[in-house]
Amino acid sequence: MNFSTERDFALQLDKQDKLASFKEAFVISDPSLVYFDGNSLGMMPKAAQEKSRQIVDEQWGKDLIRGWNKGWWDAPSRVGDKIGQLIGAAAGQTLVGDTVSVNLFKLATSALTLQPNKTRIITDTFNFPSDLYILQGINQTLGNRHEIIRIGASDNDITPDLAALEAAINENTALVTLSHVVFKSGYMYDMKRITELAHKKGALVLWDLSHSVGSVPVHLDYCNADFAIGCTYKYLNGGPGAPAFLYVNKNIQEKLSSPIWGWWGQKNPFDFDLDYTPAPGAQRFLVGTQPMISLLTMEAALEPLHQAGMDALREKSILMTDYASFITESWLAPFGFSLGSPLDSAKRGSHISIRHPEGYRINRALIEEMNLIPDFRAPDNLRLGFAPLYLSFADVWEGFDRIRRVMEEKRYEKYPLQKLTVT
Repeated sequence: MNFSTERDFALQLDKQDKLASFKEAFVISDPSLVYFDGNSLGMMPKAAQEKSRQIVDEQWGKDLIRGWNKGWWDAPSRVGDKIGQLIGAAAGQTLVGDTVSVNLFKLATSALTLQPNKTRIITDTFNFPSDLYILQGINQTLGNRHEIIRIGASDNDITPDLAALEAAINENTALVTLSHVVFKSGYMYDMKRITELAHKKGALVLWDLSHSVGSVPVHLDYCNADFAIGCTYKYLNGGPGAPAFLYVNKNIQEKLSSPIWGWWGQKNPFDFDLDYTPAPGAQRFLVGTQPMISLLTMEAALEPLHQAGMDALREKSILMTDYASFITESWLAPFGFSLGSPLDSAKRGSHISIRHPEGYRINRALIEEMNLIPDFRAPDNLRLGFAPLYLSFADVWEGFDRIRRVMEEKRYEKYPLQKLTVT
C-alpha cells in the first residue's frame, strides 16, 4: 500500500476498517486520549465492566459460597479453553490461574525434572527479565546443575541471532524457552521452525505468549509446542492483575509432575486425602484458590476478541504497524528517531519501538503534556502498542502528530533525566 501522511488518508482507512465498530465495546472516558499502551495494559471492555459489577453484586453479594457450584470451580479450565481457541489449542490443554512468573516456574521446573540428564537451558537476551530471573531461581533450587545460555542480538538489538540460537540447541538441551513476540522490539519468532529444531535435538520448548496472545494468530497444536504461558491484561484486556494462563500439550501431560502440589491440582480435592495424588492432565498444574472476581471478569473481556476473530485482528494490526513505521520514517527520522522493530510484518507483533537518545524525556512530555500514553523501555525505546479492537487509524495519525510537535517545540527538554519508578 502507498501510504500518505495526510490526515484524510487515515480517515479513509477508518472508513474501510471492518473492525471499526468494536471501539464502541470499550470504556473510553477521555476521547482526546491517544492510548498506545495496550501492549502493557489493555482498555476496559464494557462487557467486563458490567460483568465485574454482576460478580460483586450478585455472585459474591447474594450467592456467597454457593457460587462455587454455579461456575466458579470449573472457571480455570472453562476460561482456559476460551483462551485456547485464540492460541490454537484444543480443549483440555489451557488453564487460567496464578501469574506468568509462577506458571513459568511450574512448567520449566517440570520440563527440567523430566529430563534429569540434560543440563542446558536455551533462552535469549530479548526475553522479559522476569522470565530470566525465574530460570535463574529454578537453577539454584535444582542445585545449579544447569547452564543457562542467553542468545544475543544479530543487529542493533532488534533481531535475535538465529544462527547462534540454532547452534546452541544440542542433544544436551533440556529446555528452550523464548518469548514468541519480544517485549522491546516486537520481533516475532517463527514458532514452528524453532519448535521443530528443538524437538530434533530432543529438547522441550516453552513459549511466553504475553505479547502475542490476542494480537497475532498463534497455533500451538499445529506447531506441536510443549508448553506456553501468557498474561491476560495486555491484548486480552483482562484488567490489571488478571490471572495468567498456561498451556501443556496433551501428549506429555501425564508424564509431568508439578513442582507445587496444591489442592486444586489434587485428583479428588473434596475427599481431603492427606496424601497428594495428581489430577489427570493439565489440571495437575493448578495450585490454590484463584482470584475469582478477576478471572470471571476476564472471561467477559474475551468476548470482543472472539467476535472479531484473530485473522481480522492480525490484518488490521499489520496495516497499523506498517502505517506507523511509514510515519516514523517520514516525520520522525529528521528528529533523530530510528525504527527499533523489524520492517517485515511477518516478523513483527502488534507493537513497534521507535528509538531516540532522549526517549525517556520524550515519553514524559507525551504523557504529561500531550495526552498520549506510550511507554519507555531502556535504554532508548519508546514502545507504541496498536490494539486493533479499539484504536483507529486517525488515532495513529494523531498520536504521531503529537510526537512530532513535542520534537518541534523541544518540550522534552524541561524534564529531568531521573526516571520515575514506573516508566
